[in-house]
Amino acid sequence: MRTRILTSDDIGQAAAILREGGLVGIPTETVYGLGANGLDAAAVSRIFEAKGRPQDNPLILHIPSAEWLERYCRDIPDAAYALAEAFWPGPLTMILPRRESVPDVVTAGLETVGMRCPAHELCRAIIEAAGVAVAAPSGNRSGRPSPTTAGHMLEDMDGRIDAIVDGGACSVGVESTIIDLTCCPPRLLRPGGVTLEQLREVLGEVDVDPAVTRLMGEGEKPRAPGMKYRHYAPKAPVTVVAGDGEKSAEYIAAHMGEEDGIICFAEFRPLFAAQAERGHLMDLGPSADKEEQARHIFDALRAFDHTDVPAIWAQCPDTGGIGLAIANRLNKAAGFHIIEV
Repeated sequence: MRTRILTSDDIGQAAAILREGGLVGIPTETVYGLGANGLDAAAVSRIFEAKGRPQDNPLILHIPSAEWLERYCRDIPDAAYALAEAFWPGPLTMILPRRESVPDVVTAGLETVGMRCPAHELCRAIIEAAGVAVAAPSGNRSGRPSPTTAGHMLEDMDGRIDAIVDGGACSVGVESTIIDLTCCPPRLLRPGGVTLEQLREVLGEVDVDPAVTRLMGEGEKPRAPGMKYRHYAPKAPVTVVAGDGEKSAEYIAAHMGEEDGIICFAEFRPLFAAQAERGHLMDLGPSADKEEQARHIFDALRAFDHTDVPAIWAQCPDTGGIGLAIANRLNKAAGFHIIEV
């Protein structure tokens, strides 16, 4: 199979591939997704094959507007429409009771399904043209850093899928927030572009699932994508150093190996001049600019796969705002190997 690169002029082609049971890389504001017709069980199964994704890891259905929720979900609470009013289109996925038309392969056998309306206009146009909800996890090989450009996705999926629609670089850079609305109080399952603080402004009390800050055990069943497995990981092992920025940078400088890779905040680059000369330094942006860090975290992790670094050290922001999502992705990339300073 030859993977074609399509553009915004090829919406009809992308929609036709989806309707016919093919796989298409689609741009969203968070990361690139690997899309299939969400009502075609055979097509959805091919997502798992292309990614090497465990079958117990559920997928998200992408729709162009909240008006489509009733097609795929039942017993929709008022909270869902309040969240849609506040954050859709945008980087928010809601877990809701599914209708029987949603295949088991999408939900990993759960009676719930994740629903999202992406903010990327090209993505919504493709879904509208296809006329079906699109099941789409991140468009990387399972366990690898998520792709934030079409080129990243092609690295992992060339020859495995029919096409990738190039919609430019992703503006958010980390996957959508996932909130479970089938429990009371609602529960944050994955932090993302909509922050915990923003959710609480709309919903009031929101619990945080323990899997946000630790690995799930072998016997635990994930209720949403990315909860259970080591994820977002480059080839070299990652160590996360959390705490005060200056202290974490000094700790890394004192403990790193000569050939190790470094992910740091912009103001601490001078501590790692030798790594920069070797091409072993990735700059996330200023320590105070978490939105910039979110846009660059997967680029930084993925970039080291083109080097021979034996290990990677990463500074980590505090967990306020979108910092919770950045910390979650770094910690999962590291298998929760975290040093607090």
